[in-house]
Amino acid sequence: MNEQTQPPISPWDSHNQKLVSNVSPADWKNPTSAPRYNLIVIGGGTAGLVSAAGAAGLGAKVALIEKHFMGGDCLNVGCVPSKAIIRAARAVAAVREAGEFGVQVPPGTTADFGKVMERMRRLRAEISPHDSAQRFTELGVDVFLGAGKFIGPDAIEVGGQTLRFAKAVIATGARAAAPPIPGLKDVPYLTNETLFSLTEPPKRLGVIGAGPIGCEMAHAFARLGSEVFLVEALHGILPREDRDAADIVQAAITRDGVKLLCCGKDLNLAKDPNGVRMQVESHGKGYDVLVDQLLVAVGRAPNIERLGLETAGVQFDKKGVKVNDRLQTTNPRIYACGDICSPYQFTHAADFMARIVIQNALFKGRAKASSLIIPWATYTSPEIAHVGLHEKEAKDKGIEVDTFTQEMSMVDRAILDGETEGFARVHVRKGTDEIVGATVVAAHAGELIGELTLAMKGKLGIKTIGGTIHPYPTQAEAIRKTGDAYNRARLTPLVKSIFKRWLAWQRR
Repeated sequence: MNEQTQPPISPWDSHNQKLVSNVSPADWKNPTSAPRYNLIVIGGGTAGLVSAAGAAGLGAKVALIEKHFMGGDCLNVGCVPSKAIIRAARAVAAVREAGEFGVQVPPGTTADFGKVMERMRRLRAEISPHDSAQRFTELGVDVFLGAGKFIGPDAIEVGGQTLRFAKAVIATGARAAAPPIPGLKDVPYLTNETLFSLTEPPKRLGVIGAGPIGCEMAHAFARLGSEVFLVEALHGILPREDRDAADIVQAAITRDGVKLLCCGKDLNLAKDPNGVRMQVESHGKGYDVLVDQLLVAVGRAPNIERLGLETAGVQFDKKGVKVNDRLQTTNPRIYACGDICSPYQFTHAADFMARIVIQNALFKGRAKASSLIIPWATYTSPEIAHVGLHEKEAKDKGIEVDTFTQEMSMVDRAILDGETEGFARVHVRKGTDEIVGATVVAAHAGELIGELTLAMKGKLGIKTIGGTIHPYPTQAEAIRKTGDAYNRARLTPLVKSIFKRWLAWQRR
């Protein structure tokens, strides 16, 4: 895909028409530029929107430039549409598993893929006013729709106008990249930027890349009725996660029909009259698979082209814009935040990086990106979520840890919900209750990880979690039970001996 193009919104139904009328209205007229802005933001995704709204709310004169769709990837081709589809897929799974709960459903119940996708488009359109050009104008932001380009160290050109700034923010994000796979350039394929335009279910779907996007979509489409082939060059899935945690998710998605071809070697793609042919070797066995649709879910490229970064004195490389810990570029007037400069390509990371930019750019703050505690979650079933260090990372940093794990199979609410796969695991600095990292694998891991993230941010130890009353029965008790395990570990043989003598003396 050319870096200056945006896939067309399809199908052109009432929902997508509503979406576009909010995020890229055809009749939009750019305002007349102010003589000088406190802050100009290039990019209307999460990082840019938070930067613009936050700065305007504090009284700054702000301009926001977006060349495609307000809301960026998250609203249009990322978090919002994907989670709508995942929710529908979970509903399908719930119906199929209803018999386990004594609920009888008609045999052969299936999903209506067209209605699933229509629901996604409707909900996306309903959310879009929050990110709309009109709303940001009402917040006091001058919204310019068009391609912005630096024409000097303190000036940007957009739509034939020159905008001058005291400070600027580059928040242009990243896009799906085409990995160097033999034959890829010769076959039609989907990315997250085109997947959500489907209206017909692929009977056979190939997915390349078993990271979060690949696993989420492979699992969802398998539940919705597609035969899914998931290809991964490494062993297993979700290589950033603990192996035993990822293995639980792997077992779940393969049980739901995903055919995993991991340790994939010599992947070749070829066009076929009936779709795309995938040839790959997995664990010493050759596979020749014909799929109707192919989703490429590996690789991201920063949107740095045609921004005039050289003219502005901003250094960059193939990974994106270079920034220091305060998110300042090599031009001290210009900052960057979000996927354009961060290894953590998450909406919530972009949000909080933007908050740092506001402090540092407008108020000479000293906030550091390295101080952010960033959790993440992959929304398979079960979900997997993590914050802080993994045990291996702690070891590599020379940090000794004690680890406490609570199996979900020992949590009453998980048993009652029929959601016993997974665990809550907390790493603490050895000899203390300081939490340095945690992983949760559970039906609602993305919700549960928040408590542990809060504890780390507030410097609350696992002892405090263990002493915090949780409602019964909830799956969050798994978190509290790791605190109980910590407290039991403190009951050393010496302490037990002292307690035993004390209690024996009380019986005299």
